Amino acid sequence: MTAINASRAIIWNIHASFGAETARQPAQQERAIMRAQSNARVGGKRRGSSATAVALRAALICGALLALVFAAGISDQGFPVGKAYSKSNEPNPIEDAHKAIQTLINRLRGRDMPDGIVKTNGRIEATEVDVAAKYPGRLATVAVDEGDEVTAGQVVAVISSPETEAQLRSAQAQLLKAKQAMAEVEAQIVQRKSDLDFAKTDFERGKALIDKGFITQQTVDQRRNRFESADAAFIAAKHGRDEAISQISSAQANVEQLQSTLVDLTLLSPRTGRVQYRLARAGEVVAAGQRVLTILDLNDVYMTIYLPANAVGRLALGDEARTILDPVPEYVFPNKISFVATEAQFTPKSVETAEEREKLMFRVKLQADPQVLSKFSRQVKTGVRGLGFVRTDPKVPWPDELAVKLPQ
Repeated sequence: MTAINASRAIIWNIHASFGAETARQPAQQERAIMRAQSNARVGGKRRGSSATAVALRAALICGALLALVFAAGISDQGFPVGKAYSKSNEPNPIEDAHKAIQTLINRLRGRDMPDGIVKTNGRIEATEVDVAAKYPGRLATVAVDEGDEVTAGQVVAVISSPETEAQLRSAQAQLLKAKQAMAEVEAQIVQRKSDLDFAKTDFERGKALIDKGFITQQTVDQRRNRFESADAAFIAAKHGRDEAISQISSAQANVEQLQSTLVDLTLLSPRTGRVQYRLARAGEVVAAGQRVLTILDLNDVYMTIYLPANAVGRLALGDEARTILDPVPEYVFPNKISFVATEAQFTPKSVETAEEREKLMFRVKLQADPQVLSKFSRQVKTGVRGLGFVRTDPKVPWPDELAVKLPQ
């Protein structure tokens, strides 16, 4: 009888929370319980006239089941209900059951947020970075798999290209040949300079001797010709050095280009994160620009939500936000508003009436705290659903249930 009375009290509270008439008799309540249990056993499903009726039936069934479990699990000899009430420091099963029912009711009805705070559904996302082949070739190795953690600069794959390696060796040989030609030109310049100095000295000596009549004019003319020829040869040698320098520069650039190509054939992780997709395997031939891996940047994680126009208009970049994830509803994570779309997502961009403007939905990004990400980066998973909370009025304080609470 005590359990029945407890079930009656629970059901009476349920009726009161939904605005049921308080004048109903206990016999009518028991008949409602029997009808609900009978419908549950035969598997019949009835549609209520409103969402409140559905919630009431669910709450009635849960209350009845809790009362029955309570009655079956607690005997009058082992642990009387009256004795439980007499001890203030002992748990109160009836109160706990009542709280559980109220929690269920709140979930079915939805809790209204305070004015100035908007709640909406969202999904965790992260920036994706593609690792692609810059040049064609055959994948020699792929060092990581899906789900592996990588750091910036880590080698994740290597593409082999024997043709490029052969071209590099040929270019290096051309560079060596150009340097040897440069050495020959330098030696030739020294020789031409020596010939020029001798021809110049001989010509100047001849001019001094012809004044005294020791040599003929013909000899002086010959010495002048040798001097001019030596000077021309010296100038040509210097131009040859410029050409040799150009050849060396060209060969050096060709070597550096091929070396750069070989460096790009070693694929490095551009950021620290997690491998999301592996799109090619070792031994496959990849084309230029083909993706090999997709990496999630775990330092750029955010929740994407959609809000109506009247709420988006009151947000500002950098405002505080909160997120609660479905897998861990007991924790509240801090966020910042990092992006608000400038164009509507679900309706035409041009609207003519105020009613249509109210239907406009805008995409908003809630950026996760970098310090929280660095601490819990291994637990971050994209695609997780949850709730996002933003404040349309910065002066409104966060409720106690939305205070930041992180895993320890």
